Amino acid sequence: MSNGLNIRKDAALDFLSLGALVNRLDPGIIPFRKATECKIHVSGGEFNVAANLSDGFGMNTGIATAMVNYPIGELIAERVRAMGVKPFYKRFEHNGVTGPNMATVYSDQGHGMRAPVVFYNRCNEAAAQLKPGDFDWKAIFAGGVKWVHSGGIFAALSQSSAELAVEFMREAKAAGAITSFDLNFREKLWKLSGDPARAVDVIGRIIENVDVLVGNEEDLQKGLGIPGPEVASTKGKLDPSTFFEMIDKVVKKQPHVKVVATTLREVHSTNRHSWSAVSWVEGKTSVAPTAELDVVDRVGGGDGFAAGFIYGLLTGASPEEATRLGWAHGALLTTFPGDTTMATVEQVKAFASGGSARIQR
Repeated sequence: MSNGLNIRKDAALDFLSLGALVNRLDPGIIPFRKATECKIHVSGGEFNVAANLSDGFGMNTGIATAMVNYPIGELIAERVRAMGVKPFYKRFEHNGVTGPNMATVYSDQGHGMRAPVVFYNRCNEAAAQLKPGDFDWKAIFAGGVKWVHSGGIFAALSQSSAELAVEFMREAKAAGAITSFDLNFREKLWKLSGDPARAVDVIGRIIENVDVLVGNEEDLQKGLGIPGPEVASTKGKLDPSTFFEMIDKVVKKQPHVKVVATTLREVHSTNRHSWSAVSWVEGKTSVAPTAELDVVDRVGGGDGFAAGFIYGLLTGASPEEATRLGWAHGALLTTFPGDTTMATVEQVKAFASGGSARIQR
């Protein structure tokens, strides 16, 4: 393969995620303290990638996750089906009062100079109760899986979810899958599930079996415990040099890692962003162009990049082509409401190849 990854040719699933499903309540540009109605989006970093690859790129994808048997769970499960993602559920019964619950994210859109505000209710979350042994990986991987994916938010939910992520990557690697992990370092979550210092140990054990890392320089520093330059440096946010400076340290500490990639974003206002992306693929660096985005909903843009980038690598694209596909899809995703894609693979490829916003007739 031109990207250096040994991806199996035949498998029942192209892609499998392990992560938490959540519902996101969105009052639009109205702050929650003044809201009278909300839209409901189904989300979750790992699910978003699986949903994007299925609905937008036509791939066979699945997700291993927790599901609660109550109406919110049914709502979320309907959306999983609608996006064409095959579920592998560990089911929980709701007690009618306190849970277990499917987590809720509250996120207004902000507008102009007013930034979006995001907060959570992850109390008694079912996904945080997931533990090693909850999934029959031998049966799930029996038909073959080309690529598996998880992330730092799921690992940070609890000590048991972290150990499940370790188990997942180990079993996936043994089954011959390519493995990826989105560092998505969230210090508040790590504090809630224990000493934040344990994040480096936990993530280190997860990525012992990881081929592809997604994360910016702050994720790499805090998640992997690798010293680097101050995150708030004098360099521009679209300057990839700080990211590339970190790569030598990453591969020195984790020499088995073959690919590292991330998005670059400079926020001028809530609705106006400059957007790029970079990757390092077995020594080859690629930098996407800079796009000026008119943002409808910024949530999910990074997951959109990951999906397009993974699609490129899965289909044998060169590192530069895969980076542009991820960049293009992430850009397009910010023009849709909600967390998952409404783009087609043809639209992504057209934008990646230099397309424009001229009307399509």
